[in-house]
Amino acid sequence: MNLHEYQAKKVLASYGVPVPQGRVADSADAAVAAATELGGAVWVVKAQVHAGGRGKAGGVKLARDAEGVRAAAAGMLGQRLVTKQTGADGLPIEKVYVEAGSDIEREIYLSLTLNRERSRIALVASTEGGMDIEAVAEETPEKILSVLVHPAAGLQPYQCRQLGFALGFKGPQLTEFQKIAMALYKLYQDKDASLIEINPLIVTRSGQLLALDCKLDIEANALFRQKELAAQRDPGQEDPTERKASEHDLNYVSLDGSIACMVNGAGLAMATMDLIKLHGGAPANFLDVGGGATAERVTAAFELILSNPNVKAILVNIFGGIVRCDLIADGIIQAVKNVGVQVPVVVRLEGTNAEQARTTLGKSGLAITPASDLTDAAQKAVKAARQ
Repeated sequence: MNLHEYQAKKVLASYGVPVPQGRVADSADAAVAAATELGGAVWVVKAQVHAGGRGKAGGVKLARDAEGVRAAAAGMLGQRLVTKQTGADGLPIEKVYVEAGSDIEREIYLSLTLNRERSRIALVASTEGGMDIEAVAEETPEKILSVLVHPAAGLQPYQCRQLGFALGFKGPQLTEFQKIAMALYKLYQDKDASLIEINPLIVTRSGQLLALDCKLDIEANALFRQKELAAQRDPGQEDPTERKASEHDLNYVSLDGSIACMVNGAGLAMATMDLIKLHGGAPANFLDVGGGATAERVTAAFELILSNPNVKAILVNIFGGIVRCDLIADGIIQAVKNVGVQVPVVVRLEGTNAEQARTTLGKSGLAITPASDLTDAAQKAVKAARQ
């Protein structure tokens, strides 16, 4: 689950990480009032959306008077911001964050995330703050610095100093950087974070370190013990289909292809998508219906995947273990009838009573094509989508 910048900065401040003063606003008048309350002569108005690249897309504006703040907020609120991370439809701007301007001398990139290859939390930093870190990693990878944290020992002060020296910090700045890094590590663990990204961490002309922007992602599977953060979820920033899927306890991710997938088990779903690609097709989604593929859940899954107008065929690939295949087949037939599916459906069932299930599907009189194995299913789905 993602947090907005203004929410993430509130969490940072509670852990002692220095952030600029700011106020959230949902109207142009409220933005002007926020700027007046903050004081100063320069403000930054930032669109609050769950995506990076806001500045390049017009989602960050500098204002030097009240009318500038008003114009910036009015130009953003009620619009959709399109960045390279949002897709063509963009995300709605329902709030802006008005922040006091900062006197920036230089910018640092700093993040904490999980290195899955090494099974370690990684503290990552770069002197190229404020830039697209993926581009830095591709073009100048030597500028990406990192240390891995042993889970038994935790982040050590010497590791923070090691990074701090590499970033050019000395004296009080090095001490402050160490405090910030240690605070972020504690936050990462306390809040079950999957990513904390500060880009940039600035050094002001007076030598102060400030987190100028922050992306904070919370592990969805841990939200049951992060109730305060879970309450800050913004459904308006989520894909509507993915949001509806979560209401039915379905794991759904929208993709760009034309063959919808309905599978039980994440590993089997990944293999199914790989086979579709191998045989020349493209998956329209990732959909894991879980272990209990009941008629109700299958019906909900069909409704979800058919809400995508790009779907030309559906591939159902279910292993019947706990639930018998013949019962799953009955559920598929019922769902196809109830939902009114108008595209070809290819079904591969394996497990208990699989043969009986294939016979049932073949005699249904519906546009359902049984498949003998996964390769056969993928080939038939690709062919059906092309036709």
